[in-house]
Amino acid sequence: MTTRRTFLKGAAAAAPAAALATPAIAQSTIKWRMQTYAGPALAEHVVKPAIDMFNKIAGDRMQIELFFADQLVPTGELFRALQRGTIDAVQSDDDSMASPTEVTVFGGYFPFASRYSLDVPVLFNQYGLAQIWEEEYAKVGVKHISAGAWDPCHFATKDPINSLKDLEGKRVFTFPTAGRFLTQFGVVPVTLPWEDIEVAVQTGELDGIAWSGITEDYTVGWADVTNYFLTNNISGAWCGSFFANMGRWEELPEDLQTLFRVCCDQSHYYRQYWYWGGEASLRVNGTKMELTTIPDAEWATVEAAARVFWDEIAKESPLKAKVVGIFKQYNEDMEKAGRPYRYT
Repeated sequence: MTTRRTFLKGAAAAAPAAALATPAIAQSTIKWRMQTYAGPALAEHVVKPAIDMFNKIAGDRMQIELFFADQLVPTGELFRALQRGTIDAVQSDDDSMASPTEVTVFGGYFPFASRYSLDVPVLFNQYGLAQIWEEEYAKVGVKHISAGAWDPCHFATKDPINSLKDLEGKRVFTFPTAGRFLTQFGVVPVTLPWEDIEVAVQTGELDGIAWSGITEDYTVGWADVTNYFLTNNISGAWCGSFFANMGRWEELPEDLQTLFRVCCDQSHYYRQYWYWGGEASLRVNGTKMELTTIPDAEWATVEAAARVFWDEIAKESPLKAKVVGIFKQYNEDMEKAGRPYRYT
């Protein structure tokens, strides 16, 4: 028979075992799935080092499985998948992932909003864009973690571009907003899966690409199928972000949230010098693409058209007008500051 004494003795013996078991349950590994807009070759630079770093430091507490462009869902469906929780985190620009927010049009390459890669983090961290993005995404159940700069946007083409007239009728793979802007110069924007671009240029479905700078052209293989690189750009830096499903983000302990932010910041830093150095080095030492240039006086008409485009976007809503106002103020400040912030 079980006496009160033996029952209490048995309970006391079991207590330490239960106490030891509790941490094992608390430390069960958190698993996330993350998809980037980038294909495998590009992801090796723009995101994989940061996720590898996170997984190494987080260890058994959390692991992120990284997927490349279109592996789980098409890039244009990334936002919906993130919002639903099909994917836990995303690296993309707002434009490409079809975000339904007021700020979507400014992601990717908003024409001439930036001149250099440092413009993007300054705009977000010192001119107020970070707060705007965070508030807009919170409204739709997504956590905007941080934004950073990638490369400038140049044309890589099969035929040489030496004047604006040479752009007329060219079928070009580009970002939605950039395509909307470029149609006034006769460009025909084409939307295709990222992995299909190289073959589409080879088969003649595309005449060129306005998606990146020369570093990316060489890294992903586009320099192998295009012959010319236009040195004029329509933006000095692509603007992309890290996002997370709001529910999954709020479930994370604060230290893991901090670790993820730190790894995102490391990714932003790496891209700053990887692209900046690569853009110069490959222009000087690259052997696969011939450089062409549209004269400054002619290209000035494109820059003037961008300011008209800004005003058109600003009329669409008060929030868009606020963002455009920040771009205008920032560029005015940089022009007044002079070299090296702006060259006139």
